[in-house]
Amino acid sequence: MTNIVFMGTPAFSVPILEGLLEAGYTVQAVVTQPDRPVGRKKVITPTPVKEAALKHDLLVLQPEKISGSEEMEKIVELQPDILITAAFGQFLPEKLLQVPKHGAINVHASLLPKYRGGAPVHYSIINGEKETGVTIMEMIKKMDAGGIFAQESLPITKQDDVGTMFDKLSLLGKELLLKTLPSILDGSLTPTPQDEEKVTFSPNITREQEAIDWNKTAEEVDNQVRGMRPWPIAFTTYEDVRWKLLNVEPLAEETTEAPGTIIRKDKKNLWIACGNQTVLAIKELQPAGKGKQTIQAFLNGSGQHVMVGQQVK
Repeated sequence: MTNIVFMGTPAFSVPILEGLLEAGYTVQAVVTQPDRPVGRKKVITPTPVKEAALKHDLLVLQPEKISGSEEMEKIVELQPDILITAAFGQFLPEKLLQVPKHGAINVHASLLPKYRGGAPVHYSIINGEKETGVTIMEMIKKMDAGGIFAQESLPITKQDDVGTMFDKLSLLGKELLLKTLPSILDGSLTPTPQDEEKVTFSPNITREQEAIDWNKTAEEVDNQVRGMRPWPIAFTTYEDVRWKLLNVEPLAEETTEAPGTIIRKDKKNLWIACGNQTVLAIKELQPAGKGKQTIQAFLNGSGQHVMVGQQVK
């Protein structure tokens, strides 16, 4: 039997953990981030991986910082055959990487060496990529820089957002891991070094990146909205009121108005001028202090005061 310590945090990681259990691997412990306050009421909430682990009566370890922690000493004590991570969210110290006899591997949601870092799915969509995928890689001290055991790609459609791609990539990661893990364990599959000249990065999204830049084309704004949905959500501002943009549509129309100008408003439509004379329709939004609304509900309610010719910023 192969003994595994699994490390992961969000919903993306859950099918991968459950796939290992279904395949008969022994998961000695699950390491995940500490419970955090969630929502406006700041309710202390366990991670999706913790919830899944407890359903299977697995040992759960939740270090605030893995390096030098009691939880790390517990992993050393367990002497797992291999460490498997999937969106854990912390750097692993070299001392820990050296513990398992088969090393540590990571299920990463990009086609490395593209998009090393914490937000590969977001950047793939924001940057208008036609495809993304999953990489099974060896873990080394440098972030996402280890050799590649296997990769598989998926198309990104114009209907996809971060949520749908995470769901697809999670299942793909599960399948690819289970397909390649036996060969990694028996040594018949060895990693191929990454091409350092092709490396790009995907650091965590900042607050500044969430703001819409209306100088971008309508298609680029659509990519930004989908690349931040369902989190952290792109936004714009109208008369000092923040609008979270949940669903938009690039139109075939053209305009000579300045980017950010409202160019059409009726009971069912709100069109905004974008860069390169392109036009975007807002389909769903959430004004500050209110719930999600279709554009029709918004324009027939609190959006009645919105005027053609005014600017969003």
